[in-house]
Amino acid sequence: QVQLVESGGGLVQAGGSLRLSCAASGRAASGRAFSFYTMAWFRQAPGKEREFVSAIRGSTGAAVYADSIKGRFAISRDYGKNTVYLQMNSLEPEDTGVYYCATRDGLIAYSGSQYDYWGQGTQVTVSS
Repeated sequence: QVQLVESGGGLVQAGGSLRLSCAASGRAASGRAFSFYTMAWFRQAPGKEREFVSAIRGSTGAAVYADSIKGRFAISRDYGKNTVYLQMNSLEPEDTGVYYCATRDGLIAYSGSQYDYWGQGTQVTVSS
């Protein structure tokens, strides 16, 4: 069973920064190492549907971003620690929500339904 644990959320003023972390542990059904897995961040604002934020491939480290956060957020991963990070800069009130880490054994996907494992989420609140 795979466990994903997010951390790093909190309350920040607009224009500020936060860095989220997601640590993966356990063993996936495929038996493959996490280094091969795509890891992604999604978020859900109050009253809104969950939306894709960013993802990073395991084999190449290639990353993609939602247009709404492009240029402000950066995703990275530490293969040795099985951890993915989301550096969030120039935060806006519209970035408020619960941020979830997810992973899948495959290429980057933009739909949450294609991810197999999820963390419990971490709250990010940006005040104006």
